[in-house]
Amino acid sequence: MTTFSRTPQESPRNPQRGDPGSRLREILRGNRLNGKGGIYAVCSAHPAVIEAAVQQSSEDGSVLLVESTSSQVNQFGGYTGLTSSQFAQLVHSAARSAGLPAERVLFGADHSGPFPWRNEASVSAVSKARTLVRDCVLAGYQKIHLDASMPCADDGKGVTERTVAERAVMLCQAAEEAHRELPPGSEQLSYVIGTEVPAPGGESVDAHSPAVTKAEEARRTLETFRAAFAERGLSSAWERVIALVVQPGVDFGSSSIFGYDRAKAQSLSAALSEYPEIVFEAHSTDYQSPQALAQMVEDHFAILKVGPWLTFAFREAVLALGAIERELFSTRPERQVSRVREALEAAMLRDPTYWRAYYSGEADEVRRDLIYGYSDRCRYYWHQRAVQDEITRMFDNLRGTPIPLTLVSQYLPLEYEAIRSGELQPAPARMIQYHIRRVLRVYADACSAKQPA
Repeated sequence: MTTFSRTPQESPRNPQRGDPGSRLREILRGNRLNGKGGIYAVCSAHPAVIEAAVQQSSEDGSVLLVESTSSQVNQFGGYTGLTSSQFAQLVHSAARSAGLPAERVLFGADHSGPFPWRNEASVSAVSKARTLVRDCVLAGYQKIHLDASMPCADDGKGVTERTVAERAVMLCQAAEEAHRELPPGSEQLSYVIGTEVPAPGGESVDAHSPAVTKAEEARRTLETFRAAFAERGLSSAWERVIALVVQPGVDFGSSSIFGYDRAKAQSLSAALSEYPEIVFEAHSTDYQSPQALAQMVEDHFAILKVGPWLTFAFREAVLALGAIERELFSTRPERQVSRVREALEAAMLRDPTYWRAYYSGEADEVRRDLIYGYSDRCRYYWHQRAVQDEITRMFDNLRGTPIPLTLVSQYLPLEYEAIRSGELQPAPARMIQYHIRRVLRVYADACSAKQPA
């Protein structure tokens, strides 16, 4: 299984590779015309998720849109230890291995803004965000989410929509300047904007469903941003704004899922009639039902973001394989059985930075949420060496050992059915990939991603 790489490598930037950005805009135009077709963005830097997403795109004949958040990947390494160019190289390597053409791979910068540095003064935080945006563009990212919605240390109780728009335009300037350094003929950038942006990683509470953005607020945001772009001489960049982030009323907490209510979003969806070139981008759509996701696409939420659900599925499969491993080897003293769950929990308890604000309650409840919560805050810890060592141990123990189908049936029943039908080989890495792709197929179906033969 692929692990996180920390070795700097050059990311390919040959403009002759193809034009996935144009394919994206074609998909979005089609959605505005008839409410059919969309695209899902894989917002994860986990190698197993990327490999599964590459395989899904290869099977569907679709564009693979992969996005890294400013917390995952940035000029300082983010929590994955990867820079933008290293992340791009990781995805390109997985695509080449699977035979996925480079012209079907599209990179997006998610929550690209001052969020990781929000505890600093705004001047410093925005400056670092500009550097991040520049690095993303030079690494080959074409879809940039200009997210300056989070207040910085010197912003007091918050920031006005006008200030958010002005900071977003500063990020856009950095992107446009970087793009001019690319080889002639490089594909133009596309932008996503918005002020009502859900926090990266889902809600920190389970109390109530988030309120749907009002139609008049969406219109006001678009006009505020349009004016800010024009004032900075970026009207041509404004023409390449493809989506607005709004709150469609969907989100998730540690133990709650807030489902899409089409009736509540009806007026918001209708507000786009005045902006025929723009769709909505829906964040935090993880764990929504297939019907809800399909309805969202029809209602012009044409870009669906998914991330935690994919690493949630990875965790499910890994811990299930760990249970199978224990059944096979716990009574054999010559084999040291892996302790993946224990290593993961220990890593989270050593450094609660990434989960403290998301889990509360009795100690037993918090301990359960650390591993099993929908918020999937354990995704921040898979790359740690102690956890990786235990995963490697598990794979070494299972490698070359036939896994009884009775155990697969007990712990991975979906994979059991696929193995019995001949669809899946009973190999640990293949079973993990299949489990992740079960989620990806839901999004592919909602977006009508499968291309006709």
